[in-house]
Amino acid sequence: MAEQTPRQGILSLAIKDKSTLYAAYMPFVANGGLFIPTSRDYEMGQEVFMLLNLMEEPERLPIAGKIIWKTPVGSGSYRACGVGVQFSDQDGGMARNKIENYLAGALTSDRSTHTM
Repeated sequence: MAEQTPRQGILSLAIKDKSTLYAAYMPFVANGGLFIPTSRDYEMGQEVFMLLNLMEEPERLPIAGKIIWKTPVGSGSYRACGVGVQFSDQDGGMARNKIENYLAGALTSDRSTHTM
């Protein structure tokens, strides 16, 4: 039998406040996306599945996506290491819409985020 590799493709993230959500959200990405702090190594374009706890919502949002951004460990920048996940269009924009409703009014801010 082949040895199974750890399930790196499943990411779990809990975001409990607006400032954390603002810093992680990637509105400039088609379908939206989130930056996820992690020291795991992912490949660009790798398909991943995310379970997102958003604010006080009791249900976790299941989100399919792919890796489109990497800030590696020891990159020398002041930014946290991690990956950016672009949401797939499988949920019809549900995850993006929920996030943008929470961030209404803040998306035009020029505060820096984990990615830009």
